[in-house]
Amino acid sequence: MTDSILSERRGSAAWLTLNRPQIHNAFDDALIAALTEALAAADADPAVRTVVLSGNGSCFSAGADLNWMRGMAAASERENREDSLRLARLMRTLQFLSKPTVARVNGAAYGGGVGLVACCDIAIGVDSAKFALSEVKLGLVPAVISPYVVAAIGLREARRLFVTGEVFDAAEAQRIGLLHAVVAGTELDEAIERQLYLLAKAGPLAQREAKRLALRIGGAEMTEAERIDTENAALIARLRVSPEGQHGLGAFLDKRAPAWITG
Repeated sequence: MTDSILSERRGSAAWLTLNRPQIHNAFDDALIAALTEALAAADADPAVRTVVLSGNGSCFSAGADLNWMRGMAAASERENREDSLRLARLMRTLQFLSKPTVARVNGAAYGGGVGLVACCDIAIGVDSAKFALSEVKLGLVPAVISPYVVAAIGLREARRLFVTGEVFDAAEAQRIGLLHAVVAGTELDEAIERQLYLLAKAGPLAQREAKRLALRIGGAEMTEAERIDTENAALIARLRVSPEGQHGLGAFLDKRAPAWITG
């Protein structure tokens, strides 16, 4: 495992911490691979009852790393599709993990960071956290994370946030269902420990089956998720290499306004 993910056992809980604080815990290939591997290892470990996911520093995750985005902007459609499938596998692994998962949202979450929060069973965030699904501002869409975000916040709210790309605060994140609770920064760890205490009271087999039941009744099945991920990876790959996607990515990376902004 690389240093991009810190893995620590605290009792029966596996704490996985995104560890790129100097760039706000942004995603790149190494982080995606390391987190996918760490989640699979925690799932396979019979001594692990729960998984806590957090970020090192002041942010949870700012989404895509700029250098990674530059590489994808220059990559072929096939390479972009393969890249998106790796991110999709990470989200799917987290969504369908057999053990309860808790998002410790210690700060801002954007793009893929919102996806990670949405995939966790329980999400508690600090009151100063900000969130955004800002892909449309780059001429793109939040394709890979869309099934999990829509499941977390509902179709109506997802439609609004997908098309505006607006930044919203922790109170709004709780209102729409992305966060279950919002606390002061000094109270975050106490709130997480409270959830771990409650989770430890349940039978592990019943807990696993209860999670599987909720996902199944909600329409989330692994085989269907894989099919949707394949379609969404193709969509984002196509948009990344499209004229609008190329222009939007270029404008963002060059820190200039895209041509479609008229007001």
